[in-house]
Amino acid sequence: MLNEQIFREYDIRGKVDNDLTEEVVYDIGRAYASMVKKEGITKFVIGGDCRLSTPKLIEAAKDGFNSAGGSVIDIGIVPTPALYYALHNLDVGGGFMITGSHNPPEYNGIKIAKGKKTIFGKQIREVYEFIKAGKFEKGTGQSRKETIIERYIDTIIKKIKLDKSIKVIVDAGNGTAGPVAPVIFNELGAVVKEMFTEMDGHFPNHHPDPTVPENLEASIEVINKEEWDLITAFDGDADRLGAVDNKGRIIWGDMLLALFAREILEKNPGAAIIGEVKCSKVLYDDIKAHGGKAIMWKTGHSLIKEKMKEEKALLAGEMSGHLFFADDYYGYDDAIYAASRLLQLLSRTELSLADLLATLPEMFSTPEIRIDTTEENKWAVTEGVKKYFDARYDTIDIDGVRINFDDGWGLVRPSNTTPVIVMRFEASSPEKLESIKKEVTDKVNELL
Repeated sequence: MLNEQIFREYDIRGKVDNDLTEEVVYDIGRAYASMVKKEGITKFVIGGDCRLSTPKLIEAAKDGFNSAGGSVIDIGIVPTPALYYALHNLDVGGGFMITGSHNPPEYNGIKIAKGKKTIFGKQIREVYEFIKAGKFEKGTGQSRKETIIERYIDTIIKKIKLDKSIKVIVDAGNGTAGPVAPVIFNELGAVVKEMFTEMDGHFPNHHPDPTVPENLEASIEVINKEEWDLITAFDGDADRLGAVDNKGRIIWGDMLLALFAREILEKNPGAAIIGEVKCSKVLYDDIKAHGGKAIMWKTGHSLIKEKMKEEKALLAGEMSGHLFFADDYYGYDDAIYAASRLLQLLSRTELSLADLLATLPEMFSTPEIRIDTTEENKWAVTEGVKKYFDARYDTIDIDGVRINFDDGWGLVRPSNTTPVIVMRFEASSPEKLESIKKEVTDKVNELL
């Protein structure tokens, strides 16, 4: 039985052997191969993360591609950025990454690429509609295996140079960064302490999501006892970077973006740099202060990659740790490359990471606050909040509504993937933060 709900905004995602069975993945493979065959796309690449269910889903997807006449290069168990790298460096017209990213072990999913870009929104919906229609192409495609990870590693090593050795803790969360990031860092001349770098789809040490503070507790305990320059932490498929400074403080994606923006703007004055609606005002102000064009955009890695091409932006990022470099890289989200850039940045200054962060103004903020509701209600509530605050404050409505107060801001937006309202708040003082949070939350609760 095909569950419509697994076809999300940015990918396909569901519970293995329940919604995401081998039969369903087979149908997704042959549907996608049938759809793009009309455009002359018949060659694909496929890879997967280290979840226990991934190998069988790779085989099911390959069989689906082959049955519609698609030829497949199987690059095995790799980080998602290695799959993106393959799209740029192999003779293929698209592909699948089988990954559950940071979801619990019993889940898995598919990121779908056409050309060199991941599809999203309406295009993912079209795959569902095609399966329902059942008009699959027929053919006899071939599959072969090819190793690309060494080329991916070599590319990053050639692009990065450390001016001095950096002491880095790598917390891979038993995900796909484990066999890759330490190899690169060691080759670059860093001193590396590995934590949870053996791939294990049970994720026995902690959940592979570096945006959740509890998942960083073990590595923070080490950096608080020993002298290390930073922690780099990765999600399950290594497209999101978490970082911790030398004083054991977590650095969120927007502050990493601010540091990277300064470096890029030194060499590329006036460059466009993109953040998303949850990012701090500090980020946008700092980009402008360093001569850059600061662009606020919608949340979502696929949406940001599209906007980067439109604006010819050299850098973009999200609070969640998706970081996109296009100054000397491909413009896709690659946490291993981003971590390498962070080591390079640190190697070129006498300041510690904590000292660098201290050059940014201090603001007080909440993490993401998520309110469960219905699919219909999340839109209605957001629209009601927008209407109310539009009449009272300056607002930005590119993705939900971001309300600008004198000393801070509040965000209310509908999640793209779940029946949830997402809120976040930032202000110049704890007292102002609480005031803004209360004003906006009261209105949300009134409308729920």
